[in-house]
Amino acid sequence: MSNLTKLEFAALDVNGKNYMSWTIDVKMHLESMGILDTLKEINLCSSQDRAKANIFLRRHVDDMLKFEYLNTNDPSILWKDLRERFDHQKEVLLPAARDEWNNLRFQDFKKVNDYSSALFRICSQLKFCGQSVTDADMLEKTYSTFHASNITLQQ
Repeated sequence: MSNLTKLEFAALDVNGKNYMSWTIDVKMHLESMGILDTLKEINLCSSQDRAKANIFLRRHVDDMLKFEYLNTNDPSILWKDLRERFDHQKEVLLPAARDEWNNLRFQDFKKVNDYSSALFRICSQLKFCGQSVTDADMLEKTYSTFHASNITLQQ
C-alpha cells in the first residue's frame, strides 16, 4: 500500500540512501510544528504531541520500514532506532566526501554554477559528518584549483 497523501519531502528509503537529507527535513518540519522535542529521549511532551510526531514520521518512511517498526509507538524510540540503523552512513560518506573534496578542481568544470553546486554539495556532506568547512577553506579550494591562464585573478 502506498502513501495516498502528498508528502512534504521524500520518504526515508528502505536502504537509507536519503537518510542525511531526510533527517534535516524531519527536524525542520517538526520544529515548524512545535513538536521537535518529541524526538528527545527524555521529554515532557504531551501524548497528543507524541502522536502527531509519530504520525508525521510514519508518513515519511518507506512502507517496508513502516511495517518493520509497526509496534514502535513512541517517536523518540522510532527516531533512535532509525538513527542506529542508518547513521553509520556518516562513516561511509565521510571518506567519499573527503576524496571528492581533495579531487575537486575549479578547472574541471565548464560552468561556474556546476562547480559551485559540487562545492556546496561536498561541503554539506562534510558538515553532516562533523567536519567543519569554513568560507576561507572554500575560497582557498577555489583559488588553488584555477586554471593557469586565470592565475592573475588570484593576485
